[in-house]
Amino acid sequence: MQYDVTVIGSGPGGYVAAIRAAQLGLKTAIIERYATLGGTCLNVGCIPSKALLDSSEHYHNAVHKFKLHGLNISGDLTVDMVQMIQRKNQVVSQTCDGVAFLMKKNKIDVFYGHGSFENAHQIKVAKADGSSQTIDTQKVIIATGSKPIVPAAFNYDKKRIITSTEALTLTTIPKKMVIIGGGVIGLELGSVYGRLGTEIHVIEYMDRLIAGMDGDCSKELQRSLKDLGFKFYLKHGVTNVTAVGETGVKVEFKKRDSEAIQVLEADYCLVAIGRRPYTDNLGLENAGVKKDERGRIAVDNHLKTNVENIYAIGDVIHGAMLAHKAEEEGVLVAESIAGQKPHINYNLIPGVVYTWPEVAAVGQTEEQLKTDGVPYKVGKFPFRALGRARASTDIEGMVKVLAHKETDEILGVHMVGPRAADMIAEAVALMEFRASAEDAARISHAHPTYTEAFKEAALAATANRALHF
Repeated sequence: MQYDVTVIGSGPGGYVAAIRAAQLGLKTAIIERYATLGGTCLNVGCIPSKALLDSSEHYHNAVHKFKLHGLNISGDLTVDMVQMIQRKNQVVSQTCDGVAFLMKKNKIDVFYGHGSFENAHQIKVAKADGSSQTIDTQKVIIATGSKPIVPAAFNYDKKRIITSTEALTLTTIPKKMVIIGGGVIGLELGSVYGRLGTEIHVIEYMDRLIAGMDGDCSKELQRSLKDLGFKFYLKHGVTNVTAVGETGVKVEFKKRDSEAIQVLEADYCLVAIGRRPYTDNLGLENAGVKKDERGRIAVDNHLKTNVENIYAIGDVIHGAMLAHKAEEEGVLVAESIAGQKPHINYNLIPGVVYTWPEVAAVGQTEEQLKTDGVPYKVGKFPFRALGRARASTDIEGMVKVLAHKETDEILGVHMVGPRAADMIAEAVALMEFRASAEDAARISHAHPTYTEAFKEAALAATANRALHF
């Protein structure tokens, strides 16, 4: 069967690309090697982790905040991990079923099996039952995502030495967990178990957490996680991880400038040091598709590979590994194939950490502006000075607005606080239209709301005019 567009991979980038291509009248197929659609994000990433984060936050609030609100729970409060995981699985199943419905609605043909190039216009689909079939296609969009990076020295066994995939399926609460990596994935999953009572130890090679985000966000988040009981080993590197029988792990690590080995023993070791593009057995060489020095598929500014009819999006190419970035790229490629002229402003792709308080950011960090020599001014506002935050007892964190010193254009917005993941969209919208800090400060924000913190930070960035701090 001949297709106008064939998408390999059904994660957020892949299935959105397929939907947009079908909307534009292109005969579209999508190939998925696993039994369910949705890729890492829906099955073992964004969606299940958020389900567990919400469940664990409910428990944590019940233990630590309900009494403050005058809510007394009689009897012992316990965690039913089996039910918590079951609810998470239901959320995942419903979401994946939703994607399958969208494929049918948009008349997209779905092929289950491992897709690989036979040549630039033919894709072989190897099915689970050992059979295979070949798809003929005019255009191909590679959207195969990424996999966790696990060095051989870490002895990854999926039992005690685990990645995010296995961390989403534990049915008992660990007493102690070592997390290698102080980035988004490690801190989010660490929050899940830390709230449930697990002793969390985080080993990070860099000198701060979430190193790619603004330094003030790193400090605020570390302070919050310390209050949750996290222990941090910054500027440390792991040398070896080994399972201890069937019940634990031993993690050996040392300071960057020292040879003295330290040891931590725990129930589990979660490896969260990043992800790699997943192009295993994709047959790129059969189509002549090139990769860059980091193993990513090389693309131009229109996300086209070196082969005229083949595109790549999402985690397999350069840039942040974010589901919403992949979605935007999927739309861009589909519309480009249809002859339109779309664009993406990568500077305005927001980043979020779904801890509590949440961390969200868009645009340039203060460190980047300093490095680039851009004149800037800063406005900050703490949530503890906000009436809405005090009313809900969510007083941790702040909003930080960076604006150009001369033009007042907003260059970056960084938030640590309640519902920051939702609030950042206002900053994205304003920055898409190149708004100034004065513009943001002049917009009426409903009272009392969390978003008033953004208005106040914008006021602070314009001649230190914050009204409530």
